[in-house]
Amino acid sequence: MEKYIPQEIEKKWQKKWQDDKSDRCPDDNGKPPYYVLEMFPYPSGNLHMGHVRNYTIGDVIARYRRMNGYNVLHPMGYDAFGMPAENAAIKHNIPPKDWTYSNIENMTRQQKELGLSYDWDREVATCHEKYYKWTQWIFELLYKRGLAYRKEAKVNWCEKCNTVLANEQVIDGKCWRCDTPVVKKDLKQWFFKITDYADRLLDDLKLLPGWPDRVKTMQKNWIGRSEGAEFSFDIPEIGKKIPMFSTRVDTIFGVTYIVLAPEHPYVEELIKGKENETELRSFITRMKNMNDMDRTSNDAEKEGMFTGAYAVNPVNKEKVPVWIANYVLVDYGTGAVMGVPGHDQRDWEFAKKFNLPIRLVIQNKEKNLDLDTMEGAYHDAGTLVNSGEFDGLTDEEARSAITKWLIDRQLGKGTVNFKLRDWLISRQRYWGAPIPVIYCEKCGEQLVPEEQLPVRLPEDVKFTAGAVSPLATSENFVHCTCPKCGGPAVRETDTMDTFVCSSWYYLRYTDARNDEQPWDVKKANHWMNVDQYIGGIEHAILHLMYSRFFMKVFHDAGLVEALEPFERLLTQGMVLMDGSKMSKSKGNVVSPEEILAKYGADTGRLFILFAAPPERDLEWSEQGVEGAYRFLNRVWRVVHQYIELTANGTAGGSDYTEDEKALRFQEYKSVAKVTEDVKGIDGSYALNTAVSAIMEFVNAMSAYAGKNQTICKAAAIEANTNLIKLLAPFTPHIAEELWQIAGFAGSVHDQKWPETDSQALIVDEIELPIQINGKVRERITISVDCDVEELKSRVMELPRVKEFTEGKTIFKFIVVPKKIINIVVK
Repeated sequence: MEKYIPQEIEKKWQKKWQDDKSDRCPDDNGKPPYYVLEMFPYPSGNLHMGHVRNYTIGDVIARYRRMNGYNVLHPMGYDAFGMPAENAAIKHNIPPKDWTYSNIENMTRQQKELGLSYDWDREVATCHEKYYKWTQWIFELLYKRGLAYRKEAKVNWCEKCNTVLANEQVIDGKCWRCDTPVVKKDLKQWFFKITDYADRLLDDLKLLPGWPDRVKTMQKNWIGRSEGAEFSFDIPEIGKKIPMFSTRVDTIFGVTYIVLAPEHPYVEELIKGKENETELRSFITRMKNMNDMDRTSNDAEKEGMFTGAYAVNPVNKEKVPVWIANYVLVDYGTGAVMGVPGHDQRDWEFAKKFNLPIRLVIQNKEKNLDLDTMEGAYHDAGTLVNSGEFDGLTDEEARSAITKWLIDRQLGKGTVNFKLRDWLISRQRYWGAPIPVIYCEKCGEQLVPEEQLPVRLPEDVKFTAGAVSPLATSENFVHCTCPKCGGPAVRETDTMDTFVCSSWYYLRYTDARNDEQPWDVKKANHWMNVDQYIGGIEHAILHLMYSRFFMKVFHDAGLVEALEPFERLLTQGMVLMDGSKMSKSKGNVVSPEEILAKYGADTGRLFILFAAPPERDLEWSEQGVEGAYRFLNRVWRVVHQYIELTANGTAGGSDYTEDEKALRFQEYKSVAKVTEDVKGIDGSYALNTAVSAIMEFVNAMSAYAGKNQTICKAAAIEANTNLIKLLAPFTPHIAEELWQIAGFAGSVHDQKWPETDSQALIVDEIELPIQINGKVRERITISVDCDVEELKSRVMELPRVKEFTEGKTIFKFIVVPKKIINIVVK
């Protein structure tokens, strides 16, 4: 028997699979289609263990589905635009394109060394002009459908570098290049009108039973649909009305102040000429330059200043002070909120800090709420008090009644609000898809004609501080001709957010080499939607939300039938080392190449699948890796043992010995378990217990070979056949090698998945544990047809049972069929 040398075996089969294009997926070969997709990586240079886990899970599912008769689309590509390439260009003085494609080449090699069954003929890279041509085409599609627009928006600005910074370039409030404090600046930016689809994005979550509830809840909260009332507070001092939106209009009589966002358009008028105007302006500047997340976090300290102005409550005409505070954002709701400290904890904390009045307007059912003894806001259900004509109504009744009161007096209306904001896609950087818009002084903004796409990235750019975007440094790029009048014009120098590129790539895979359109509608409808999507929970909101938005736009445009891009979603857990996520900064990274060099790809795959359920975090263990390697060596030996047993075996038939029956029982028990666990239900897979079931089968094969010198040839061949087939999706190289060594025809990956032999799972006898007063004292093997009285008689004759029951009274004799016998004595 040859020694198991994984490195030799794996290189051999990887070359053959590549030469034969074994994993190439035809568009339609008559088999039912199945689309397995893992989120494609950013080409940073090297795979990490998180990648390995993601791709291995997908590969198991893809290989399993092929063996079950499906035509499986299993592609891979690269999300290749983004800041790291631009940073590398600045740091190493190399073009971003060169850095990116060098990394793609290396990561492709690493993926092939893992034995991943991708159709590499469908590979895409979002930075390739044949891809971003269609990203630009999609921008124009949205523009024509009224879903792309340009407006002023706040950006991060470095005064020293005189440039815009992405959020990722702002570190601790400072420019990543020069450490200058970053300020906010208004610039014209491009947006996609995702808010037009807010209701559909929310409602269609019900079409996704195969998504984790956690992810759907995160999306629901991000969309943030809320029903309430819209009304205004007058500010006599400036003669303006401040619009408000609230889901708790029932608490409007409890308003003791209102708060405006520091950026609110009325703030300038309110503070002008005030004694503390300088102090107010300093506060406003500081708030504007804070990150929105920092401002609104529950843990953030509440900061505010009184403007010196007062507003009038529309329901009771009471004057309340107008404040500005950090926790109100200008682009959420109306940029103003009413302060009801008695019934909102955030307002309570603000009022306590600044000594503002607190009023109780909702009383609980026990009627024992008292502001003198309350330690926080009361926000549960109750009855209105101190609310004029609405006293005595429940809070729910009051919401309807007060809204009607406002409508009747033309002071307000019922309305729906969303937390979701339009998608800002402008990026002031080079390495991205150029926005295909031209500006003409005579004709205004114009789309680049479709026949002129792609708008290519120029190479004569300077990555120096001082430019709004490196694209602006290319004279050849900036200056162009207006497509409408033929006069001089200039190009847009912003590029698109990389999320735009990754929000449609799953459709490009269905028709990756089409130069005439982004995809053929017929092909897309054949494959879509993705049957199983796999990726990290960190993409639960933005990437998945944007992809869902794009899919609905494409559906409305008649480009695809499906309404949702991903039928089932699996969010795999992280790979940890000593309880922490692997990262270079922590020095706890294990390189996939180290594992491949020492143990081989199959060992790495097996460990990462066996160590934890797919959706749970996985703790890296060198001992676990070694254990997986030992197991594959054991598989190697046991298959060779059964080849020898087959050569010396008996003709046999269906009249198996008891040991052969026991072997076949475990064999088909494992087949049934692995099938159930890898098939997955609504995206839930138990790949770790599937591996465990294979291990139990190997144990049974080893135990039989250790006890018996002969075997029925058919049983031996059957055992080897099924073991190798079960292993094939998990450890494809050793399975392919053993399939050949065992003398079986073709490739194991082209074989039919084993079916469960129900006859092999029928047992004549069963062993039951006997528990006396809660402790197992004995076991008995009986016929499955044995009745209770006969069973009781046989149990009571057992010496160990007699020992523990003699001289005692039997209170209970309970038989749980096929499980356990319980005896209670005193």
